[in-house]
Amino acid sequence: MTGRRLVVATMVGSIVLCANASFQAARARQEAGQLHEVFPDASDFSLKAGDLPYFEAFTTDPQTGRQVLAGFVFYTTDLEPLERGYTGPIKILVGMAIGGTLTGSKMIENREPFGYFTVDTSGFHDQFTGKSVFDQFEVGQDIDAVSGATITVSSATRSIRKGVRRIARQYLLDYSFRPARTTP
Repeated sequence: MTGRRLVVATMVGSIVLCANASFQAARARQEAGQLHEVFPDASDFSLKAGDLPYFEAFTTDPQTGRQVLAGFVFYTTDLEPLERGYTGPIKILVGMAIGGTLTGSKMIENREPFGYFTVDTSGFHDQFTGKSVFDQFEVGQDIDAVSGATITVSSATRSIRKGVRRIARQYLLDYSFRPARTTP
């Protein structure tokens, strides 16, 4: 009887491991697609790392064929975990080029009651693409406000503004004086 239980337990364990590996692979493919959505010019991305967790976005240098650092992609909740909307955190994926220009943003997760017509829409995220880290990022000024969803829109905007500025301060301040980083 003990032998059968061991065989069954081993089989169940194998099934669970296979299912977990399959789930992890699907999640990695989904994340890779989202990274490309917010940094469409990138040819490759690093794994998430750093004191401020981020992905490095790389492009291929046409003259050398080598991968060069083009910018960074991060989740707002990794950089600004205390920034909250009306009902909790708003997780947005944001891409920023080396020059401090945003390449895109995408809603990943939120529980906001008005999210479906405010911060979840492509129109909300389109207004960040091309913005500079030096722009205001102020609702009602350079970011469109949505009546009845001020807390949600303001929180999402603040988390993007704070995130890009933290990345810029940490990694871009003197980038023009450093040689281009390449992948091994």
